[in-house]
Amino acid sequence: MPGVGRGQTGMRNRSAAGAVVRGTATTRRTRDSTRKRTQDMATVELTKENFDQTVTDNEFVVIDFWAEWCGPCRQFAPVFERVSEKHGDVVFAKVDTEAQPELAAAFEIRSIPTLMVIRENVAVFAQPGALPEAVLEDVIGQARGLDMDEVRKSVEAAQK
Repeated sequence: MPGVGRGQTGMRNRSAAGAVVRGTATTRRTRDSTRKRTQDMATVELTKENFDQTVTDNEFVVIDFWAEWCGPCRQFAPVFERVSEKHGDVVFAKVDTEAQPELAAAFEIRSIPTLMVIRENVAVFAQPGALPEAVLEDVIGQARGLDMDEVRKSVEAAQK
């Protein structure tokens, strides 16, 4: 099971009328010496066995929770792949909710596809639904622009 607790973040989701997105946060910090660049890396398959290490060892992870039988998931997959090719410093990962029900349950995934963005061990975005390419690019841009010290302060205050 991922070492992740519940919290809130400050990133606003423009496609959901500016609602604050609920996310998760870990108590562990990313070790600078173990951050990995993902240039030329294909989309990573996340499992309960590699989830913690993938999130901990990488500063920026975009996760697509999906299932084979899901039509919108199949429609979103090429968008996810195209965007992944443009961001070599970001890990793009997929969680097959049928093969990894524990991960889906841990993150309370109720609808697929669900996209989650994790920066420096903090989930800064989570939203169900297939996003158009321009919106996915915007989400990544917003996540890049976050002041993570401020986000962590906000999460800590919400947890008190």
